[in-house]
Amino acid sequence: MKKLENKVAIITGAGSGIGKATAILFAKEGAKVVVSDINEVNGSKVVDEIKSSGAEALFVKADSSSPQDNQILVDETLKAFGKLDIAINNAGIGGEINKAGDMSIEGWKKVIDINLSGVFYGVKYQAPAMVENGGGSIINIASILGQAGFATSSGYVAAKHGVVGLTKSAAWEYAKDKVRINAVGPGFIYSGMVNEEAMGKEALTMLENKHAFGRLGEPKEIAAMLLFLASDDASFITGSYYPVDGGYLAV
Repeated sequence: MKKLENKVAIITGAGSGIGKATAILFAKEGAKVVVSDINEVNGSKVVDEIKSSGAEALFVKADSSSPQDNQILVDETLKAFGKLDIAINNAGIGGEINKAGDMSIEGWKKVIDINLSGVFYGVKYQAPAMVENGGGSIINIASILGQAGFATSSGYVAAKHGVVGLTKSAAWEYAKDKVRINAVGPGFIYSGMVNEEAMGKEALTMLENKHAFGRLGEPKEIAAMLLFLASDDASFITGSYYPVDGGYLAV
């Protein structure tokens, strides 16, 4: 039997990267997937790919920093599939690169709004829907920088630390309702912005060498952890933070 047979999953930021890899994997494992992204073109392509494999999927355009969009996302999921079992709060941005004293107020607010408040809005509307359904699994995407600092990224680091704290508190609040809430901390992942062409060979090599494996992660490697946490295999796990980081934090 597939691990997510007859489950309904929301995945934010699912138009590319970790979100896309997770949406495709979850569909293969039997889930009905609600693909959410601010980029309608990319999100719709992921839905088409899932449907071409014979699985069910729906695209809902949503800005994670909007409370209203998060509520609509859950409402549309319930309207289409009648329940919500799994939510992956993955949407996020890198944010402004600057020292704390030089960071713009607008830059700070933007990264907090998307990377932290956006996760809170997701949990706010997802958790009650799961309580009505008799339980579920929410997984918030933090980062290795939810456990460590990184120069010139104070806004991002603060937001990701906040995601870990939010996850732990919400896990206690909803445990007796059988809603499990966990966080995953990816290391640096090869993506459209993190590769040799975008960064240059020297900068990429330096970043790779911060990981014990001497390489960055692949989106599918994060998706594999998300599948485990979303499934019944993780039935006794809540309030936990799982780094998937190639040894970045093992220093």
